[in-house]
Amino acid sequence: MKKNMGMADRLVRVFLALIVVLLYFTEVIEGTLGIVLMILAGILVLTSLVSFCPLYLPFGLRTNKKE
Repeated sequence: MKKNMGMADRLVRVFLALIVVLLYFTEVIEGTLGIVLMILAGILVLTSLVSFCPLYLPFGLRTNKKE
């Protein structure tokens, strides 16, 4: 599994996940939408931690510098 995410991409994903978590715990988003967004936030954090996004593979995308 080669890394295909750059630092800016990773930071944006973590920032978006933090916003979703904040909105969920302040009850701005709730119910089914809140649960779905929390799952997506978890996926964003996970992919940023491993620097690999499986959705980039079919499209040949890379946001990091070539090795």
